[in-house]
Amino acid sequence: MSSENIKKGNPLATEKVGRLIARFGIPAVISMLVSSLYNIVDQIFIGQGVGMLGNAATNIAFPISIICTATALMLGIGSASNYNLESGAGNHEQASSIAATGLSMLLIGGTLIAVVTLLFLNPLLHLFGVTDQILPYAQQYTGICAFGTPFLVLSIGGNHLIRADRSPTFSMVCTVTGAVINTILDPLFIFGFHWGIQGAAAATVIGQIVSGMIVIYYFLKKQKMGITRSMLLPKGKYLASIASLGVASCINQIAMAIVQIAMNNTLRKYGAQSIYGSEIPLACVGVISKVNMIFMAFCIGISQGCQPIWGFNYGAKNYSRVRETYRKAIVLSIVIGTVAGLCFQLFPRSIVSIFGSGSEEYFLFAERYFRIFMLMTFTNSVQPISSGFFTSIGKAKLGILTSLTRQILFLLPLILIFPTIFGIDGVMYAGPIADSAALVVTVILAWGQIKDMKMKSCMSS
Repeated sequence: MSSENIKKGNPLATEKVGRLIARFGIPAVISMLVSSLYNIVDQIFIGQGVGMLGNAATNIAFPISIICTATALMLGIGSASNYNLESGAGNHEQASSIAATGLSMLLIGGTLIAVVTLLFLNPLLHLFGVTDQILPYAQQYTGICAFGTPFLVLSIGGNHLIRADRSPTFSMVCTVTGAVINTILDPLFIFGFHWGIQGAAAATVIGQIVSGMIVIYYFLKKQKMGITRSMLLPKGKYLASIASLGVASCINQIAMAIVQIAMNNTLRKYGAQSIYGSEIPLACVGVISKVNMIFMAFCIGISQGCQPIWGFNYGAKNYSRVRETYRKAIVLSIVIGTVAGLCFQLFPRSIVSIFGSGSEEYFLFAERYFRIFMLMTFTNSVQPISSGFFTSIGKAKLGILTSLTRQILFLLPLILIFPTIFGIDGVMYAGPIADSAALVVTVILAWGQIKDMKMKSCMSS
């Protein structure tokens, strides 16, 4: 560890690892959980107030939300990871300049997504697998939500920079505030004003705008990074560095969007050939994917909370703290995954019932999907933890490979091939097989990095 870091007493270099994970991880987990509420609360109130077709509409719109998250994570994690690595190495001015470029690009990227969504709304919805019955609901919901896209991207990506600035609690408050507003306005707009699915979308947009404005306030009044106005003009040389470390998280989200689109179209085709029809599978998978977001919020939150610890200590060549942080993060997330997996196996009908009523076929499909597709939930934490770990230590290629394994290399081919053999049940069988294969690849890659850091520690001692 550099003498400069020791003198400054930076807690990332000196505080107990378990305490650091709690300090940075808990606010990050809460932020992720609350962020998930944007979709989950909408899903619950839409299910109760609009019905199954409303739930299906939010599932159709979900790829756009994923694309927003992908953009935010590439720019937010990429700039935050670079900031931590450069700060750990003592390059403070360059670290601040990289963060400033990332912040500016978040606003630009979110605005571009909003424009594209509004210009090509109908073609996008048909690409995402919409049916004639679902189309009017999807048009209303997605068209309104597009106006919140710039603020959504800014709030998600900006929170990574706020955590990198050693203000995890403020980051949490930013996300929580927007979600609470959304939660209050949802029933008011849907049931009180009788706006239906348009009310859910309006509530979401207002919450996103508030969260985005709080991020802006932080960097105007509270930030410790030393960002100046002159730094905010995006610089190409920093964009390359940001993209290199943020692309893994971006690709993971883009992969999710591709799989979601393929899944929707597969469910529409093979659902029509089954006893369920097209709309039931689309609605059920939309609900279950939102429920799974709660579990993934814990895993991704832990990973995000650990990223400043990994990045700073790797930059400071304190490899033992990097290894210890990774080990504790993996153990913690597997425990959480085991609890989530048991809930999915034991209480599927009760969970789905929260999101509204349906026919017996609706609940039968949901139960089977939970129990088969989500069978390996207890292992699903290893990939996002490891992908964040690789990105934080500057191993962008490994982060990309880890992000691609489950979604693109395994799950996508399986959900296209298996239904041709097993019908709509083939989609369900694809889940646990892809999860198991991705776990093997991720463990091999992570073990290689742990061994490499052990060798570096021995050489430096």
